[in-house]
Amino acid sequence: MDMDIESLRSFIACVENGSFTRAASQLHRTQSAISMQMKKLQQDVGKPLFEKSGRKLHLTQDGHTFIRYARRLVRLHDDTLASMRSSEHITPLRLGCPDDYAETILPALVNQLHQHWANLELDIHCMSSNRIKDALDQGELDLGIITRSPGSEEGLLLYHDQGVWVGTPSSQVPLPLAIFQRDCRFHQAATEGLMKQERAFKVIANCGSASALRALVKADLAVGALARSSAQDLNIITHSGLPALPAIEVVLIRSNTTANPVKEDDLRTICDAIQLID
Repeated sequence: MDMDIESLRSFIACVENGSFTRAASQLHRTQSAISMQMKKLQQDVGKPLFEKSGRKLHLTQDGHTFIRYARRLVRLHDDTLASMRSSEHITPLRLGCPDDYAETILPALVNQLHQHWANLELDIHCMSSNRIKDALDQGELDLGIITRSPGSEEGLLLYHDQGVWVGTPSSQVPLPLAIFQRDCRFHQAATEGLMKQERAFKVIANCGSASALRALVKADLAVGALARSSAQDLNIITHSGLPALPAIEVVLIRSNTTANPVKEDDLRTICDAIQLID
């Protein structure tokens, strides 16, 4: 027994409309075409599916059984096609982003990526710039937001930023610090700068996220060192005698793997569109 999906659709329409005429109108077919479809369908099934009562169609007992299967078959057919079609042009992309830029640069970048690839499947991994570079080298990421020193040619420029001290100016000895992990430029600049000044300090926390660092500073447990763009509503400390923190450049960089969907021209187009460059 062979049953085509369109015959099943017509059968469902006949049941829901109560007549071949209304089903034909709904499906934009002629009544004779629908009648022929239903005749062949009943021949294929080998049992009558309809019985007439006046002008109205009623299902036989076999028809009641068959309608349940017909609906399931049509739904399965449509779901299968929709699933296959939606996966035809999926572009998987693995993006690395330092946590301190997740609230600033990341939303603009994600917006541009989705505009560039209509069916993008994006995985975002928050980690430090050094870990992102390692993951790019090993082919574990396709694209990464990292920081570089001014003048470096690594990646394509997104944004100029500046390290700042945040919190309430403190004369505590030792000075309590909340800073990022040891592989962060601001961690190194803050600790080495204070040591050169021979100023006593105590790191109360090496933070893996900007939100954790800001929470400690807001609670007046420490002063912090982070990028100006990540300071949000924290007080920026000036004229305190604290060592200067470096300027940095935030850039977008890609891996060189052949499977990477982001080509060099794509990278330039996306960076230009973000419009974050000073």
